[in-house]
Amino acid sequence: MKVADIRRVLIVGTGTMGQKIALQCARFGYDVVAYDAFPKSLENAKAKIPAFADDLVKKGKMTPETAASALSRIRYTSSLEDAAEVDLVSESVLEDPDLKGKVFAQLNAICKPEAVFTTNTSTLLPSMYAEATGRPARFAALHFLGVFDHNLADIMPHPGTSPEIVELLVAFARRIGQVPLVLKKEYRGYVSNAIWGAMNSAAINIALVDKIASVQDVDRAVMIHLGMAMGPFGLNDQIGLDTIWHVMQSNAKISGDPGAQAFADEFKRDYIDKGWLGAKSGRGFYTYPDPEYLRPEFLGGEPE
Repeated sequence: MKVADIRRVLIVGTGTMGQKIALQCARFGYDVVAYDAFPKSLENAKAKIPAFADDLVKKGKMTPETAASALSRIRYTSSLEDAAEVDLVSESVLEDPDLKGKVFAQLNAICKPEAVFTTNTSTLLPSMYAEATGRPARFAALHFLGVFDHNLADIMPHPGTSPEIVELLVAFARRIGQVPLVLKKEYRGYVSNAIWGAMNSAAINIALVDKIASVQDVDRAVMIHLGMAMGPFGLNDQIGLDTIWHVMQSNAKISGDPGAQAFADEFKRDYIDKGWLGAKSGRGFYTYPDPEYLRPEFLGGEPE
């Protein structure tokens, strides 16, 4: 299979990342099938994907004509049967290896044999559910970072991934405007996420676990000292605190650390159960659409 043979892409899971991947594939000419088992998530995607396109147009990153053409290539569905004719699958469901394995097993029974399966997992290793896909040689992690802004895509094969599939994914990533980072072996967190994860873990320990400094001061330290446009807590809000919590749950389960599980439970009570999911819900560590960290005075500058 060559990259030219990929014409139709299936996005499984239409959360924030699934939405962005769907638009990115469509803007570069691919027909996209956006699937979600939950009607509410699908309806949300139908509203958010055009909003992402509008934002890219306003920023001058996409023309109105390209945006309209891209949106016309995206089809939304709650039926997995629509996966029958896709050439590549990009999965972005919850960070649960059992769930991911079940979804891929269902897809394996529907998709054509030559279709390539990829997972957008941020924290899991593809080998944890490679066999469940039914086509481990045609399966690897294709993990997107930012999609529109950072343009990085980690490609992480598991020991059974065919080298030809790795080459195919490198070519596909380039076709959709991403810079591919190819890992030589499985590594939890990939490249940038492993670095980011270490910093985020330190930030959470300082502000939430040990209560040494405030969320705001941790973000100030990172933004001023490291020159980042956003601190770890602002970025967590953009990722979604529900996603952050699922990562905590997964890490606690893998490590077997009761302290990690206790903190994940506390985090759920303090944020998730209150509906504070970050920017998408209007409140997380900050309130939106006008979070403190975007105000001039946050870093010590003069107020407008």
